[in-house]
Amino acid sequence: MKKEYDVVIIGSGLGGLVSAVILAKEGYSVCVLEKNNQYGGNLQTFVRDKTIFDTGIHYIGGLDEGQNLHQYFKYIGIMDHLNLKKLDENGFDIISFEDDKTEYPHAQGFENFIQQLAFYFPEEKENLENYCQKIKSVCKAFPLYNLESEGKYDDEILALNAKETIDSFTSNEKLKAVLAGSNFLYAGIPDKSPFYVHALVVNSYIESSWRCINGGSQITKQLLKQLKKYGGEFFKHKEVTKIEVENQKVKSVQIKDGTEVSGKLFISNIEPKTTLKMVGQENFRKPFFNRIQGLESVLSAFSLYIVFKPRTFKYINHNYYHFKSSYDVWTAHEYDDNSWPKTFMASMNPSKKDEEWADGMTFLTYMKYDDVKAWENTFNTTFEENERGKSYEDFKAEKAEKLLEQIEKKFPGIRDCIQSIHTSTPLSYRDYIGGDGGNMYGYVKDSNNPMKTLIPTKTKLENLYLTGQSINMHGVLGVTVGAVITCSEIVGKEYLLEKIKKASE
Repeated sequence: MKKEYDVVIIGSGLGGLVSAVILAKEGYSVCVLEKNNQYGGNLQTFVRDKTIFDTGIHYIGGLDEGQNLHQYFKYIGIMDHLNLKKLDENGFDIISFEDDKTEYPHAQGFENFIQQLAFYFPEEKENLENYCQKIKSVCKAFPLYNLESEGKYDDEILALNAKETIDSFTSNEKLKAVLAGSNFLYAGIPDKSPFYVHALVVNSYIESSWRCINGGSQITKQLLKQLKKYGGEFFKHKEVTKIEVENQKVKSVQIKDGTEVSGKLFISNIEPKTTLKMVGQENFRKPFFNRIQGLESVLSAFSLYIVFKPRTFKYINHNYYHFKSSYDVWTAHEYDDNSWPKTFMASMNPSKKDEEWADGMTFLTYMKYDDVKAWENTFNTTFEENERGKSYEDFKAEKAEKLLEQIEKKFPGIRDCIQSIHTSTPLSYRDYIGGDGGNMYGYVKDSNNPMKTLIPTKTKLENLYLTGQSINMHGVLGVTVGAVITCSEIVGKEYLLEKIKKASE
């Protein structure tokens, strides 16, 4: 590792790596510092019983030719190297309820989306058309989502509430639940979640939906390959502990092992609360510092990973969002010991070798950080292994059993197919990803006060920038666009967009 670089990036999540590639392509000397054993943040995968599981990336939207993420990935140089499988065109997501035998599909392509749902709600076709129209018009207002430099979004769009807006299109309660059924993708809160978040997320999946064959860590591998190609450097087991400031500029970062790295520009791809503490409260205006530290983190998750016995469970080419009842769609995160879990998301990884049978399946449901607070002073990763103790293992086993009971109702006979079971809790997310309270998607956005959660990409320190899922939007597309915003502060927006568009011509 050199003593000095043009750009030092803290954290190797998607935002950090995309920023690194863009700036390395522009001729900057770039260094990425990662504290963990694996690069990639939420792109990380792990293997159990020779089966690959994703930690955060279960499917990706907008990757068909000409679509937004395709264009971004093309420019970054990774699009042609990804190993992908398209999800079922007539239902990439299935919304289902324990008290209703019907499975309601979310289909790819807006015409098809309307058509597939109109089969179950024939009298709602016009309402479905209006809903789709609204999604498209809201997405059009966000410039970089459409690879444009000038946007039209305003306070009015930011203040639209997701639940209220969805409910306004129909009086059919079941259809309301079906349209909002995938709100786990942004951890929907009825009185807070903005409609633009719903629209930006859902729109990209309706355009096209894909799974990564053998896991999302291939995105990390390709990004690192590109970074290397342009002379960028990256180091793991390098935990930044302090950001040194002199005369309102960042001078260097200190690493846990005692080394120091200087730079001209610094980009933090880690938790903003942590970033500000590392810089030191005295370097920011007090109201700004306090506002960021006071932000509410998005809920976390409990994940159950099932490895199947060979050739026992058929591969399913869509995801499930399953609820105990349609009343739980917006309140699944409000639970007690008796009512948990009210919902789960189910997804599987396609593997190259066998299309018919599944190797494994992942189930996610909401879990509050408070549920694991008893063990919050423990820390455990593959790089720094520590036991959390028997009580924690008992807690996980009990939760796994409760979740399995619900899963068995949806997939009768699944228990007989199980070879092994593995779990993760909010503490796993916290330790591996570094998120505050193990949150899934950064901070809660609030349609009642859109500016409160707005974190600028450029900080008051003239050479410190922020990127990642807590800045702008979460998800693969959101974070990629966020990295482009970060880099356009450095190289210029018009200039960068021109290059991105050219790459797809």
